[in-house]
Amino acid sequence: MTSTTAGLTGRVVRPGDDDYPTARAGWNLLFDHRPMAIVFARETGDVVTALAWARRNQVAVRVRSGGHCLEGWNSVDDGIVIDVSEMKSAVVDAAAGTATVGAGLNQLEAVSALGAAGVAAPTGTEGTVGLVGATLGGGFGLLTRAFGMASDNLLAAEVVVASGVDGAEAITVSEDDHADLLWALRGAGNGNFGVVTSLTYRVHPLRQVVYVTASWPGLTHLREVFHVWQRSAPFADERMTSQLEISQGQIQLIAALAGGSEADAARVLEPILAVGDPAVSMLVGDWADVYAGFQVPNDDEAANWKFLSQFVSQPLPDEAVDLIGSFLAAAPTPGCNYFANAFGGAVTRTEPAGGSAFAHRGALFYAEPGAGWGERGGPKPDDALTGRCVQWTADFAKALAPFADGAYVNVPNADDPDFATAYWGTNVPRLREVKATYDPHQVFRYEQSITP
Repeated sequence: MTSTTAGLTGRVVRPGDDDYPTARAGWNLLFDHRPMAIVFARETGDVVTALAWARRNQVAVRVRSGGHCLEGWNSVDDGIVIDVSEMKSAVVDAAAGTATVGAGLNQLEAVSALGAAGVAAPTGTEGTVGLVGATLGGGFGLLTRAFGMASDNLLAAEVVVASGVDGAEAITVSEDDHADLLWALRGAGNGNFGVVTSLTYRVHPLRQVVYVTASWPGLTHLREVFHVWQRSAPFADERMTSQLEISQGQIQLIAALAGGSEADAARVLEPILAVGDPAVSMLVGDWADVYAGFQVPNDDEAANWKFLSQFVSQPLPDEAVDLIGSFLAAAPTPGCNYFANAFGGAVTRTEPAGGSAFAHRGALFYAEPGAGWGERGGPKPDDALTGRCVQWTADFAKALAPFADGAYVNVPNADDPDFATAYWGTNVPRLREVKATYDPHQVFRYEQSITP
């Protein structure tokens, strides 16, 4: 094994370089790694070179796009990080209903590029998250019930895979070529089979959305709001996708209607807006502008995060909703919450041609107990607070586990011994076959990677 990183191409950042502290930092500052190099690829050839170099030198490889891997698994001490975040491009063919984008686009950049052409693809709601990472785990947000998962709309990809004894090559994956790998990339693609460098999506004409928020102070109306939401949101007009974000101080509904008018949105949301006396706002606008408008500036986000994920396929009973309330009432910081995103609609009926590894189409909603603490650029939080936040999240998820059915690979449950089944259900054996075909030597390996 060599200690020099000579031969790597692209923008290579090493320990000692002025930009190394910034280059090695992920979004979740709870985790801290010191790789021997971060390779910011400018073109596919840089990825091929980096992967082959790592194999020849027997150096661990991790793959990174937006840097949001919540457990820090997109970096590794003394290995190399192949970072695709500078591979930014977007070519939209509105007539054909497709868009091909570089793997470096984050979700805000992708929404903006597609919006300029009058089209959209479903993404998650956090703009700084890498589009490729969100898509390869499934990908859902405020357009999901209208257009399906991000991964459902993935038609093709360019992927750099390990080849031969110590080489690497780029292959194009579609429903006609390497269809088994396309199937796996739709829900299990992050860091498991290769480095995705570009993606081709099916896109949908969309100019106008109605963006709605409603908030109830405190938790007084929690039972009623939650019950109405979980019984209506997954079955509503599928142009409407809604979320609940519940914290110690308020219950907030966030919703988007793809097309239509304020009157349409009010009609669809009538059952939940009739609960109590919520403060309601409606905004009719271009989806790209609306999306940009609800982003939280990165510096305003907590520095440290612990999330756990659960899919829910039966309505939560009073007992479970009361647990949510009691945990939030005792939350260790104001940055703690319970988040839920409605499913149903297109997710249940648009599994893509060739299928997908995503295993939770029957869920009513996705849910996430999470804690945020510490200021970006501020003092490091004391270990006692970190311990309390991590323990609170674990206890919260454990209390709700009897009511949950599966988990989401993009929000990993790090301590789950049966994580593969939780993420991919009955698709695990087939995923292991795909792994054996494309990465038999487990070049792409991390704490919860798929084994051949």
